[in-house]
Amino acid sequence: MTNTVAVGLTDAEVAQRVAEGKTNDVPNRAARSVSEIWRANVFTRINAILGVLLIIVLSTGSVINGLFGLLIVANSGIGIIQELRAKKTLDKLAIVGQAKPLVRRQSGTAPLNPNEVVLDDVIELGPGDQIVVDGDVIEEANLEVDESLLTGEADPIAKDAGDKVMSGSFVVAGSGAYRATKVGREAYAAQLAEEASKFTLVKSELRSGINKILQFITYLLIPAGALIIYTQLFTTDAGWRESVLRMVGALVPMVPEGLVLMTSIAFAVGVIRLGQRQCLVQELPAIEGLARVDVVCADKTGTLTENGMRVSDLKSFTADHVENVLAQLASDDARPNASMAAIGEAYGAAPGWTATASAPFKSATKWSGTSYEDHGNWVIGAPDVLLDPASPDAEEAERIGAKGLRVLLLGSSDRAVDAPDAPGTVTPVALVVLEQRVRPDARETLDYFASQKVSVKVISGDNAVSVGAVAGSLGLEGETMDARKLPEAPEALADTLQEYTTFGRVRPDQKRAMVHALQSRGHTVAMTGDGVNDVLALKDADIGVAMGSGSSASRAVAQIVLLDNKFATLPYVVGEGRRVIGNIERVSNLFLTKTVYSVLLAMLVGLAGVGSKLFGTDPLLFPFQPIHVTIAAWFTIGIPAFVLSLAPNNERAHTGFVRRVMMSALPSGLVVGVATFTSYLLAYQGRTSTEVEQTQASTAALITLLVSALWVLAVVARPYEWWRVALVSVSALAYVVIFSIPLARKTFILDPSNVQLTVTALLIGLMGALLIEVIWWIQGRILGERRRLWRTAD
Repeated sequence: MTNTVAVGLTDAEVAQRVAEGKTNDVPNRAARSVSEIWRANVFTRINAILGVLLIIVLSTGSVINGLFGLLIVANSGIGIIQELRAKKTLDKLAIVGQAKPLVRRQSGTAPLNPNEVVLDDVIELGPGDQIVVDGDVIEEANLEVDESLLTGEADPIAKDAGDKVMSGSFVVAGSGAYRATKVGREAYAAQLAEEASKFTLVKSELRSGINKILQFITYLLIPAGALIIYTQLFTTDAGWRESVLRMVGALVPMVPEGLVLMTSIAFAVGVIRLGQRQCLVQELPAIEGLARVDVVCADKTGTLTENGMRVSDLKSFTADHVENVLAQLASDDARPNASMAAIGEAYGAAPGWTATASAPFKSATKWSGTSYEDHGNWVIGAPDVLLDPASPDAEEAERIGAKGLRVLLLGSSDRAVDAPDAPGTVTPVALVVLEQRVRPDARETLDYFASQKVSVKVISGDNAVSVGAVAGSLGLEGETMDARKLPEAPEALADTLQEYTTFGRVRPDQKRAMVHALQSRGHTVAMTGDGVNDVLALKDADIGVAMGSGSSASRAVAQIVLLDNKFATLPYVVGEGRRVIGNIERVSNLFLTKTVYSVLLAMLVGLAGVGSKLFGTDPLLFPFQPIHVTIAAWFTIGIPAFVLSLAPNNERAHTGFVRRVMMSALPSGLVVGVATFTSYLLAYQGRTSTEVEQTQASTAALITLLVSALWVLAVVARPYEWWRVALVSVSALAYVVIFSIPLARKTFILDPSNVQLTVTALLIGLMGALLIEVIWWIQGRILGERRRLWRTAD
């Protein structure tokens, strides 16, 4: 235990080091810069493909057919705006939730942002503090540091004066100070510490699913694209201008230009919405992760109850100055936890005894203490740990704890508190009764999780009876267990977790083991916590959720930080995740359906072209020019997809994203493609057809495509609400308007004047719509999903 007090830097010395660049210049957040956001949204593979096709179309002189080029502007502009908004929100929240080291300088000691630390600064440490730069310990009082984020070794390491500490580690017990020896990118563990402060979702089904879908699309595009390029340019004899336009008309709809964009927008808007609730999401897919959670492990203190405490009763077993002992213990604790802060507030000024040894509170031991020169050795902690659980005083503490109160034992010890076998024999002196207020929104939050079939496990270091009483008062059903009786074998531990709901006296290493045990049974686990004892479990859980008022170490490893400390924010995060997952699935159905029918149509026309070479039959021009596929996408995919990606959606998240999307989009795409090709074949007059007849054939094919594609939209939009019905109706009405206005028909190269062809096209489209409807109901049977036309209250 060192008593020297190191002097910090002067303002002039700080200014000199700043001028020399000896600052902690590691970025606060692992996020893309503005220029990187611009480049990432403008220079995309899809924009490049569309850009080349646009140049080809413009070379023909047909400006109206180049209208799809606006997709490049829309894709880039919307993506940039939403990502910049999300970045602004995240950066603001990150500053609020940032761990601020306590820096000692000659001008005073104050919390500073990590990037304001300079070389040779003196930084003070206490329990839960994260070490932000490398340094040498210059003061310590029972200082213990956890370096598990760097080394994987979970056991705390005692640090003496002269020992080195590394950035990314954190204090678990004691206090002290260290001098910064390496800052910024020179720090030994700067990159690791930065990595620990950001979130990488290893298992993002949504992201990996979309990648699989894009790979599938790429495999389809290559042969279909090559075939249509060959047939349109070398078999139709229609002139290079017409052939090029038809070729581009086939290629443009194959590109899923909005799928990745809509996914990014959905995530970005989710971050902005959660930011408005003071919820910091370290990386966008963390929203998806929490939506898939089926077990929430909640700490009691700071999660179900409020952080603040007050002393409600003192049961003294002796009249010997108990209040003085408590006041002195609280006074000697440099960084008191909530319990010691409440004791200090209750018992006022300390008598001024001289301490000879001290032992900080640790989650693993559940007690702290101080030895005094002329006043003995005093310990304070958990009664069932310091005493024989069968003793009368321990049983009294148990009875009080059964009311949901926290009980601490004050006792005298027969040996110094820093002795290797401390606390030794403890003589009970008093029971300190503390009360915490249950969060007013805790019950409502637990009820929400129960209604969503999400299991809640309360895991606390407090007395098991007390924890069980609090959980019971909140309506949480299930048995309570003292974690000291937990089996160590992973299989037996997993069985126990299935049986019990509430656990008390849980050590930090046990919290971590419990998370692993739940994951071994296929559960997706979220862990909430605010203390240094929660760090290991937070890091290993699928989703770690930290309270904003918690330790800097817990905030650093968590994927989501609730800056307003409200447990009740979690349902909104779950809801936002479900909105993102459900809506992206709908949007993916639309885009993949379009790609499937576009590729199929190209293949059928291409094969017909190859057949014409072999059998001497009339080759087929592709039915659509670029302007046709552009207007087809406006109201069957583009605008509806944008609305659906941002719409409310409270449906539970399910696994099997790729399977469900493929099962829906493939049959629908095949029906639309075959129906459109059939309609075109019936309307096509051969190579001798006039330009008017070719336009009428293209129009007939487009009518069939629009009718069947609109029904795909009608199916994807289910279950219906008034606005979903309005969305589908407005989309259909928009095409009625386009086909009704002469100027629009002329502009978009449409001719529905041949009544026979138009009626035939409508009938084929309606047959396709009927087949899509039947397939939707059959898919529900196969997937085991209840199909609903209208949204109900459940």
